Amino acid sequence: QVQLVESGGGLVQAGGSLRLSCAASGPTFNDYHMGWFRQAPGKEREFVAAINRRNGNTYYADPVKGRFTISKDNTKNTVYLQMNSLKPEDTAVYYCAADQAAYFNPGRSSRYDYWGQGTQVTVSE
Repeated sequence: QVQLVESGGGLVQAGGSLRLSCAASGPTFNDYHMGWFRQAPGKEREFVAAINRRNGNTYYADPVKGRFTISKDNTKNTVYLQMNSLKPEDTAVYYCAADQAAYFNPGRSSRYDYWGQGTQVTVSE
């Protein structure tokens, strides 16, 4: 089992940047595909970005392409989400998730095995 702890959320003005971190503890970090999801008030949880454990391929939801970057540091057991050009519609609780399945379906939240507690990101006008 792996434990995930997100950090780096906060309040930022539109156009600003934040970097979220997700620290993992437990068995081998390299065994997991990693993803970021978000949930805004009154909305369902949605996919944001993910990274494949085998080849490092990255995947992004259309609303964040070109603005967000997911990366992974295996030496620190940490995955990051760099968020630039933030918009008010990016306001949400952001969750880190880990998927140990052999076949990776990055956008499906139900496929992920472990979740962090979330970190709030608020983007003001």
